[in-house]
Amino acid sequence: MIKLIVGLGNPGRQYEKTRHNAGFLFVEYLAGLASAGWSSSSQFSGEVAECNIGGYGLVLLKPMTFMNKSGLSVGKFLRYYKFKSEEMLVVHDELELPEGVVKMKKGGGHGGHNGLRDIIAHIDTRDFYRLRIGIGRPVAGVGVADYVLSSLSCDGQARMLGLFGELAKSMDALVLGDLNSIGV
Repeated sequence: MIKLIVGLGNPGRQYEKTRHNAGFLFVEYLAGLASAGWSSSSQFSGEVAECNIGGYGLVLLKPMTFMNKSGLSVGKFLRYYKFKSEEMLVVHDELELPEGVVKMKKGGGHGGHNGLRDIIAHIDTRDFYRLRIGIGRPVAGVGVADYVLSSLSCDGQARMLGLFGELAKSMDALVLGDLNSIGV
């Protein structure tokens, strides 16, 4: 069962509504549903919120180490609370899925995602759940870094919030790691 949901993103106002911050946006959405407040934790180099959603007690974590160093925060958190890696769900943006498509998986490689790469390096396992939020690929001539760090359009933001609402309706499946029931 999932106890910790980690949203990946970059801290700072300039990154708030970017594609790369899909993980931050999702855990912020969940915290809002539960009226949970965020507290800054220098011990974990991140922001933490404890909440109850759908009858499940969850901890939400936003690493404030920037995407490429997310493993530092996640590793500290898992070790301190003695959570097993398979009790963790990492939510991140996914270039290989079209915008608006979500898939959940357990294990696997990092697929070129530097946040996942760093988490795997710090916790020394790939055995954790991932919720991959599709952001699509950039059009020809636009670099990947520019694309993922660009802001979502108003329509894109609305679609993402709608997607989060659909996912929130599936909290049982999400928390229980029911891979077959998660996918929009």
